Amino acid sequence: MKINNDPKKNKEVLERSVDTLYPDRKAFEEALNSGRQLRIYMGIDPTATYAHLGHATNYIILKRLHELGHKIIVLIGDFTAMIGDPSDKNAARKRLTREDVENNMKTFREQIGKILDFNNAENPIEFRYNSEWLSKLTFTDSVELASHFTVQRMLERDNFHKRIQENKPLYVHEFFYPLMQGYDSVALEADIEIGGTDQTFNMLAGRTLVRAYQNREKLVMTTTLLENPVTGEKLMSKSLGTGIGLDEAPNDMFGKTMALPDEAIVQVFIDCTYKTTEEIAEIRESLKNGANPRDLKIQLAKEIVKIYHNEKAADEAEEYFINTFKKKEMPTDMLEIMPTVYELAVALLEGGLVKSKSLARQVIDQGGVKLNGEKVGEGEYTKQLKSGDVIQKGARFFVRIK
Repeated sequence: MKINNDPKKNKEVLERSVDTLYPDRKAFEEALNSGRQLRIYMGIDPTATYAHLGHATNYIILKRLHELGHKIIVLIGDFTAMIGDPSDKNAARKRLTREDVENNMKTFREQIGKILDFNNAENPIEFRYNSEWLSKLTFTDSVELASHFTVQRMLERDNFHKRIQENKPLYVHEFFYPLMQGYDSVALEADIEIGGTDQTFNMLAGRTLVRAYQNREKLVMTTTLLENPVTGEKLMSKSLGTGIGLDEAPNDMFGKTMALPDEAIVQVFIDCTYKTTEEIAEIRESLKNGANPRDLKIQLAKEIVKIYHNEKAADEAEEYFINTFKKKEMPTDMLEIMPTVYELAVALLEGGLVKSKSLARQVIDQGGVKLNGEKVGEGEYTKQLKSGDVIQKGARFFVRIK
């Protein structure tokens, strides 16, 4: 496979949405300019039924690298999802069953395929599951893996140290997660692993194991997380049930983009769109010069819907948003449902307006739900519904009861 060493494209790969390069930038430049096809991967655990725009940042980088001729591997952590990634968590994750994982990952290939070209015959993209090798490890293998790490190194993780300080449980199986993820790099014979900064510890564990088992270097690229630059709050989180899923309907995707904080506009353009660096510089400058953030967010929302659907869907989603938000009109084509129980919280969940009953109760208590145009009071989770009732969450999301 002929490798494209275009300096401008390599520069974009090494700078756009990138936080840190391990061991350093020079090592990456040498690898990209070597003319060798590199094996590059990013893993995702199917802990929910969707991937979101935060993951898309990494898939867009993989897309750039694929276009340069490198071998791309999409790894689904179906085995590691059953252990539970402790990264950036102040409590142990709920462990998933095999059935949970199978259900969650049903459409992952389709979702990720909206960014990566799985039909490319000249340079096929590999789609792998880490149960292929992790499920075959013996207890002896696991002991061997563990022998390459000290307890002190494990406790370097801020969240582990914090939990010990706060007398919160820290389970032994959580130590195995970075070992398992690290072994993925060995099994895939990866040259480069890409992931968010919250995955740094796990990816560096892979560097340790590649050196130990294969006597070579694996490079690590950590990417910026989608966060509010003012508050530091994550904009996309599967654990919290927030963010914009790659499988969202156009209207939902558009509306959720419009709900992002103004201060995040430029970063989302950088991390989640195909706009050029020059175009984004113009957007940044226009904000400094007093441009209306709402106009730029409409541009951003259309760009995102166009990527995951098409231009026609983006135009229609813009019209829907203007009618329901700016003009305060109630949409005529809203989803109609027959809930299993005719209660408000149940209808919110089954209508797809929230992802869990706890989030339904939370949004009701925060005053974010209206029934037939009237705000619902705190604690009215079991408010009775009847045919024809219209539930509204926020300014844009509606469901009619059948």
